[in-house]
Amino acid sequence: MNKKENSIKNWLKENRARGARFLQILVRENSTRGNESSAQAIIIEKCRQLGLTLDIWEIGGKELKEHPAFCCDRQNFEGNPNLVAVLKGSGGGKSIILNGHIDVVPVGDEKNWKHDPFSGTIECGKLYGRGATDMKGGSVALLLAMESLIATGVKLKGDVIFQSVIEEESGGAGTLAAVLRGYRADGAIIPEPTNLKIFPKQQGSMWFRITVKGRAAHGGTRYEGVSAIEKSLLVIERLQKLEKDRNASITDPLFDKIPIPIPINIGKITSGEWPSSVPDRTIIEGRMGVSPEETIEAAQQEMTDCLQELNQKDEWFKENPLQIEWFGGRWLPGNLETNHPLIKELSKSFIDIKGVAPLIEASPWGTDGGILSNVGNTPVVVFGPGITATAHDANEHIDLEDLFISSEIIALTLMKWCEVHE
Repeated sequence: MNKKENSIKNWLKENRARGARFLQILVRENSTRGNESSAQAIIIEKCRQLGLTLDIWEIGGKELKEHPAFCCDRQNFEGNPNLVAVLKGSGGGKSIILNGHIDVVPVGDEKNWKHDPFSGTIECGKLYGRGATDMKGGSVALLLAMESLIATGVKLKGDVIFQSVIEEESGGAGTLAAVLRGYRADGAIIPEPTNLKIFPKQQGSMWFRITVKGRAAHGGTRYEGVSAIEKSLLVIERLQKLEKDRNASITDPLFDKIPIPIPINIGKITSGEWPSSVPDRTIIEGRMGVSPEETIEAAQQEMTDCLQELNQKDEWFKENPLQIEWFGGRWLPGNLETNHPLIKELSKSFIDIKGVAPLIEASPWGTDGGILSNVGNTPVVVFGPGITATAHDANEHIDLEDLFISSEIIALTLMKWCEVHE
């Protein structure tokens, strides 16, 4: 490790308490969907203090909403801006996007939380709160890495393009808006909670809604009706088989440690209005995983064909066909070759800091990386602090040690990737 790299490492070690405090302040702001502005304001002020070139704007408009990759049921983005902050290089080096999202998912039942979900409580080296892991901790790691370069006087040749976007948890409209605004680069890092593993591939996903029709009748003579709930059991059984068949075709070793690489999850079922009536409709809503090697359209067609098979085989469905609708969130898959130069540089930095080679696997969930790579033509790797298992769960938390380690690894990667201006 050379003198400049040592100075970066030392600065980060000396400023760990400041980093933890900044994350604590950020977690204390409730930035669930539609409420991103207060947390985003903290990020904006930090970037302003660092002297970065700021671009702050409210997303929306015709170009975004008519783009094929846009999938969002949110009508109003006002008051909750996107942010891009650029550390301009001297020229001649490769550029990089550092992409984080400021929105967090709802907290769920607060009774399941050990601490207030927006307390930012630090206990035994862990910081608790909604968004600590997914992914305010990752964004803080990015900012710490950039600040370490600025504070120690390290000048880069390539541009570092930091992004704090809204709407990632609901389909990626914020990142899509940044791409359409012209932000592209030679590479990108998304610090989602990977447990410090490197994810060159991310599954895509999309939400579906299946309507199952029945025929209403009095519960006392239920044999005169057709229960939509009972018919929906046939649909669920068929979806389980589809999931099994689709996953049997996944042979990529990066998925070896993931029990179900591309799940079909049924997350919501609604049916019936009265206990003494036979229900005439059931709505099944869920999430379908998409392989990094396939398109959204191909996966949709597989499920459509699966339901059409039921429509043809079942006498009731012949007359009352199943209906499918794709709605709400959608995440494009991402696929980066494991020998890509960005993976190599990140891996070298990992070894410099940790002394061992990183684990390289496929992501078990979708990210905004699919938009950056498929729409923005920017190679993407997902790597960050945070505990995959606690994302979206009660008692979400992050190990602060991992946050600090990831900031060191990212800082060294920026120096290698963008090159240092001597």
